[in-house]
Parts: sequence; structure tokens; C-alpha cells
Amino acid sequence: MSFQHLGLDSQLIEAITVLGFTTPTPIQEKAIPVLLSGTKDMIGLAQTGTGKTAAFGLPLLQLVNNTQKFPQALVICPTRELCIQIVKDIDLFKKFTPNTNVLAVYGGSPISSQIRELKRGVQIVVATPGRLIDLIERKAINLAQIHYVVLDEADEMLNMGFQDDIEFILKNTPNRQSTWLFSATMPAEIRKVSKKYMDQPVEITVGKMNTANKSIDHQYFVASSQHRYETLKRIIDFNPGIYGIIFTRTKADAQKIAGQLTREGYDIDALHGDLTQGQRDKVMGEFRDKTLQLLIATDVAARGIDVQGITHVINYELPDDIEVYTHRSGRTGRAGKTGICMSIIHSRESGRLKQIEKMAQISIHKMDIPAGIDVCRKQFFSFMEKLMKADISHGKYETYLPMLQEKFADVSKEEVLSRVAAMEFDRFLKYYENSEDLNLRDRGFGRDRSTARPRRADNNSDRKSFRDTSGRNFSGNENYSRLFVNLGTKDGFYKASFLQFVLDMSDLRKDVLGRIDMKEMNSWIEIDKNSAEQMIRSIDGKKFKGRQIRMNDANSR
Repeated sequence: MSFQHLGLDSQLIEAITVLGFTTPTPIQEKAIPVLLSGTKDMIGLAQTGTGKTAAFGLPLLQLVNNTQKFPQALVICPTRELCIQIVKDIDLFKKFTPNTNVLAVYGGSPISSQIRELKRGVQIVVATPGRLIDLIERKAINLAQIHYVVLDEADEMLNMGFQDDIEFILKNTPNRQSTWLFSATMPAEIRKVSKKYMDQPVEITVGKMNTANKSIDHQYFVASSQHRYETLKRIIDFNPGIYGIIFTRTKADAQKIAGQLTREGYDIDALHGDLTQGQRDKVMGEFRDKTLQLLIATDVAARGIDVQGITHVINYELPDDIEVYTHRSGRTGRAGKTGICMSIIHSRESGRLKQIEKMAQISIHKMDIPAGIDVCRKQFFSFMEKLMKADISHGKYETYLPMLQEKFADVSKEEVLSRVAAMEFDRFLKYYENSEDLNLRDRGFGRDRSTARPRRADNNSDRKSFRDTSGRNFSGNENYSRLFVNLGTKDGFYKASFLQFVLDMSDLRKDVLGRIDMKEMNSWIEIDKNSAEQMIRSIDGKKFKGRQIRMNDANSR
């Protein structure tokens, strides 16, 4: 099917033809005819990178009345980066409908300039929840005239604690004719929102619900704790053209690893919650421009990142929430391209891998950690390929050829090539010439899981380790203290984000924690007795959303 058969106006067809779009993606083919009616609610379940922006952006441009200079359509998304990206895409789609105005509304940018743009007249507003509510409270935007509401990356917004904000916005759009919800997964919270605010929505699923993108090759490497960083370096060095994101559990890890890799000559920077909006924009700008080869980020900091051409996603550690794995891996393999998601795991994490495989309906393949000689060989072949592709057609070097020929008159071609290689590879050869084998041998993970079963003891400890953060009954282990904290699900946390929050605040590692039990108003945490005081000292008395956090030993008064 072509775009012409979907019912789009000729101006929109012309714009997407100029962009090189000829055949709609599956989500576009199924969603656009439904949305063009303007009166049907819809739930679209599709992975990131499948063309969702065009799926709702093109119908919005056709439905809004560009002679009326007030907001008629509202797109809500989780982050500033995604907000900006959506507006850029819609601006391209409206190339031949110039009287339609689209405005990005997000935090970290002067609200006064956004209010001025609203007063000038816009038809489509793309907003993050917090800034939109700020504008509503200032009476700078009138939602009574909104006819179409789009919730993009709905699961991401709920994971980030925006459920109350979304419900507030939906309650304040009484005259909407249709609500369109796009999500990669369908957790129970989204189902509740759809039942409450949507009328018999048409449900469109591209691929299987909650499954990972099939264009991604999933791999894992088994490393001991002390070799995790060295394994990461080898993976990077073994993939010379890598352009990717490395995910860590905490901001402390993100800063530490970025610092180490930067000192060793890698083009990398970190993205985490301590950055100002200006610093964040600078890092993201450099990454998009490919000045940075690698970006290292926590899950919270990376929410909504939409960068084209990412070749690799590396999990420095597996996430605690299995759904987060799907979101991480979805940063690569977008728009019909292939990608690779790699995970560095400990031998005791086999149970978690199996759960991820089962839920996401994927196969995660075991890979050997490259040997030093393999890294050097891969880098050498990459260099030779770049050397042969170097552009010498412009002739600027002809002036210097006589001098070069004179200089190398008595030097053989083989020696010249050897010297060039030495200049390029001296660092690699010296670093890796006596490097050790990092693969764990004879521990049940030395062979592929299809031919070797992990030891029973490992399986049992795995299951217990994974249950530790599931919020079930406490173990009563005498090596753990039990802490109380006055934060809960009402504060917008889910288990994985709460875990990352307390680890970020305390600069502790996940392995010191036992079970976490979350309630609406408060939570209880099991923690190694030797680390309990550090967590209390780091968190107790701090502020969260203007409220003072109280943390103490659960057995004390």
C-alpha cells in the first residue's frame, strides 16, 4: 500500500514524497485511516522507531483548521528531547501547508517566550506534562478548544510518574473528539487510563505486545565483577564503528565510567540527573552530531532519547525491571535498520536472562569476550578499510608529492605501510599484547546455554536475587537492616525507578539491597547492615518535590 491510498491530502503526500517516503510502515498503514476520521479513540502498540510520529502527525495536520489561530491538537510526551524531535518531524510534514503552526512546550526553556508564541496563534502544541500544567495554571493556554489529544510514549510517561499529570490534563480537555495513545508496552496502569478516559478505542498492535524489536540482535557476555569495566572496553574496541549508548544503573557509575573512558581517549560523555538543562542540551547536541561516539546514561536520564543511527546499546548491568530492557534495546534498530543490544552479566544472572527472553520473546545469544589479539586484528582491518576509502580525488596533495617521493626514495612500500600501521596501532598493540582471557571457563557459562545448563546452585541464588527487588515478604536475614522511608507509589515511583533513586542518592550498589516493599505512602527496604547508616545519612532530611524525606531504621521509634 502507498501513502496515496491512506486518504491523506495532496499537500501532505507531496511533503512526504520530498522526504523520500514511499511506503507506509505497518503502524502508519493501520493507524492513519482510523485517525483521519477524527472521532475514534485509538491505542497504538508499537516499538519505538517504527514511524509513530508520522502515524499521528500527518492526520493531525489534515484535521486541524489552520484558519483558526488557537490550539486544536495536543501531543503529550515524556521528555524535552522527544518534544523537540516531534516538532521537527511535523515541521517537515507541513512543508506545503505553511499556515499551520506547531509549538514545542517544555521545561528548561523560558516560559515567557512560549507564552508569546501561544498568543501569536498555533494549531498544534507538543508538550511535556510539567510545563503544560504550568501553562494551564497561568491561564496561558485554553484546553477547552482542544479536539485531539495524543499521548506518545505513554508507558514511559507512567514509568516517570506522570500519571496524575496525564489525568489532570485529560480532565481539562472536555471537548476533545478523540484520544490517541501510543505505547511500546501495555502495563496495567495504561489499561486503567484507557478505560477511564477513552471510548471503545480501536486497538492496533504492530508485532506482539511487550516484545522487543526483531531488527535487534541480542547478545550477552559473562564477566566477573572485577573484569566488568575491562569487558566493556574490549566490546567497544572490538566494534570500531560503534555509535551507541551505554546504560548504567546509577549516576555515580555513569560519571565514573565516562571519566575513565575519557581519560583513555574515548569520545564519550555522561547523561544523568545532576546535569543542568544547558549541560544536557550540550551533551545531546554533541552526540547527535557524532562528535561523541558514545553516550553513557542512566535509565531516567535517557527517557525519550530519539537519535537516529545508533548501532549498539550496551547494558553495563542488567536493569532490575524487565520492561526497562525492552526500552533500552529499542534505542537501536530503528526505522528499519538493524542494531545490536549487548549485556554484560554475572554468572548468577542466568535466571534474569531467561525471564527477559520469555517476556520479550527474543533469544539472547552468548558471546565470548574478545581476546586482545582479536581486538587488534579487528581494529587493523577497520583502519585498512578507511585508508583505502580516503578521498584523494581533489588533488590538493599533488604539490607535496615530489617532496614525499624524495623523502621515501630509499624506503620500500612495505616499510611505509608498517610505519603507518605502527603510528595507528602502537597504543592497541602495547595495551593488548599481554592481555588476559576474560572469559569465565568451566563454570557452566563457558559454553552456549543450548548445550550447557547452569549449576543448580546458581539457579537458586538467581531466583532469590531477582525476587529481592520484587516487593514480597522480607527474608528476616540477620545480615540485613530494615529501613523505613516516607516515599511510595503516590510519589510517582515504580519499583525500578525507586531502586535507582535510592542508589543514586546514597552512591551504593544494588548488591547491598535485599527486598523492597512499596506501598502508596511509604516503603520498606532491606539493606546490608554495613551500608544502612550510609543510606540513612545520604537520604534522611533531603527534599523530594518540595517534601522532606524521612528515613530511619524500621525497628526504631
